[in-house]
Amino acid sequence: MEITYVYTRKRSEFGRPCSFSDRPAKVIVDIPPDPSLASGFILRNPVDSYVQHTSEMSEHEVNTESVKVESRGVNHVEGGWPKDIKPQEAEQTLRFRKKVEKDENYINTIMHLGSLMEHCVRQNNTVNIYEEYFGEDEMVEMEDEPRFAKTINLTSSFDVLLSKRDPNITKRTATHLSWHPDTCMKLAVAYSSLEFQQIMKDMSFDSYIWDLENPNKPELVLKPSSPLVSLEYNPKDSYILLGGCYNGQMAYWDTRKGGLPVEVSTVEISHRDPVYGAIWLPSKTGTECFSASTDGQVLWWDTRRLSEPTETLVLDITRRGLLENALGASTLEFEPTMPTKFMVGTEQGIVIACNRKAKTPAEKITSTYSGHHGPVYALARNPFYPKVFLTVGDWTARIWSEETKESSIMGTKYHLSYLTDGCWSTVRPAVFFTTRSDGTLDVWDFLFKQKDPSLSLKVCDEALSSLRLQDNGRVIGCGSKLGTVTLMEISSGLCTLQRNEKNLATAMFERETRREKILEGRHREMRLKERARSEGQGTEVEERLPESPQEVLDRARREFFEVIEAERARAETQRLHGKVKELKREEVVAQGEESQLPKDEEEDAA
Repeated sequence: MEITYVYTRKRSEFGRPCSFSDRPAKVIVDIPPDPSLASGFILRNPVDSYVQHTSEMSEHEVNTESVKVESRGVNHVEGGWPKDIKPQEAEQTLRFRKKVEKDENYINTIMHLGSLMEHCVRQNNTVNIYEEYFGEDEMVEMEDEPRFAKTINLTSSFDVLLSKRDPNITKRTATHLSWHPDTCMKLAVAYSSLEFQQIMKDMSFDSYIWDLENPNKPELVLKPSSPLVSLEYNPKDSYILLGGCYNGQMAYWDTRKGGLPVEVSTVEISHRDPVYGAIWLPSKTGTECFSASTDGQVLWWDTRRLSEPTETLVLDITRRGLLENALGASTLEFEPTMPTKFMVGTEQGIVIACNRKAKTPAEKITSTYSGHHGPVYALARNPFYPKVFLTVGDWTARIWSEETKESSIMGTKYHLSYLTDGCWSTVRPAVFFTTRSDGTLDVWDFLFKQKDPSLSLKVCDEALSSLRLQDNGRVIGCGSKLGTVTLMEISSGLCTLQRNEKNLATAMFERETRREKILEGRHREMRLKERARSEGQGTEVEERLPESPQEVLDRARREFFEVIEAERARAETQRLHGKVKELKREEVVAQGEESQLPKDEEEDAA
């Protein structure tokens, strides 16, 4: 290649920055128009022009590296003692402490620091900087707030969508949730497959404890001998967990010792079916608990000795104590404020109220409530009114009172899908939550409306199986059939006690209880009259054939219309009587005989 031109420049001028300066405009070339070129132009008609109205956009992709967080313990060792003093020896530390307390320098230092501390304490007590001056006004504003719930993120201030899934390939149902009693930043989840025919050989038995600050992997893996159906934190010792297994065994864990159970009950003395309920009891030692299973037994345990149960109760409502007549327990309820009473929901839709301190096993079953067409999946007492309790089963949720045995005092409508779990709000007496088999979470506020839920939220596509609310009433966890655990934050309007709400809820529950008592008394009278009528007819009643379902329906329809006609006739009679009275009054006033008006009123009253 030939060099056509060579640029020459001094070495000192290489890299020199450009120097710009302002100067007036200067015409370099001026080309005048040429008229002879006008004949070469052609007029275009029409003229099409294209304009782009959309703004230019750019797309960027960023792949951030996930941060791995691990939970590690810290072993604190007491220090500050001289080398010749052992902190474990109480006598040596006490002797050294007495020696130091007699030192004049120590006394002077304490006196000096004490005066400073007293000044700071008095200063803090002068003004309460945390006092709320406008609490009532804020409460009024919350009443008009729209109700909502949002799915929260476990890793960043509860704002973004995230769900905890079963880490195993073969997905299992999240059968039970339990919040950490102290921090509420940990969630224990029991995983199990409750459908026997779908259990595979390679299915994992593990359950997990999740840390809300580290959602990438579980904080601890619990390894039971059989899949866990129920799992509960000990309210007195947050390191201890109680678990009920699918094969009926009971086990407990100490999280400081790892994922293996500390002790497991033997198969021979355990339940024969899955343990659907396991609850800690408020004892002095903090080691007593009891469990219920579909084998029809309630067993009491002491975790210090799981070799055998301390007490047994057979759920035989005939009060014979026969295991073959026992009803299978599907849920268990216990209220710490009522330490001797507990309730059991059964597979047959019957709720059994029991008293542990009764003298005989037959007396321990105090009463029964029948109101569901299938298993009772949830049973919970109202935290504000312990005599009022909630049951969830078949297609409805019902509210009961201990004073009415035959029917519930309130209830929800019949849904198109099964209801699977439910619980009361811990801060509002008339609010409760239910989950459905179509993946929907319903929030009911019976002071707001009773026909429909105040809020319905589609959580997932699969069925929801478990539900658990934090003690603050703001965060709720839902477990699904495929092992997905979703946490949701409820709006402040649904988790803040409103003004005069307790009084309104009390009046509502008492009103409905009185109404049910009146109806029960009326039904009881009708049954007594029917019994007396049947006894008076003698053998004719014995020879009468039983009515067919259609005859029963026709008779009920006939009696219903007879009652309606009687009510209509009574209302028409009252209306005519009032009209006659009004005509008489107008006639007396027109004649001016005002003195006869009190006499006429007395005759009408007679």
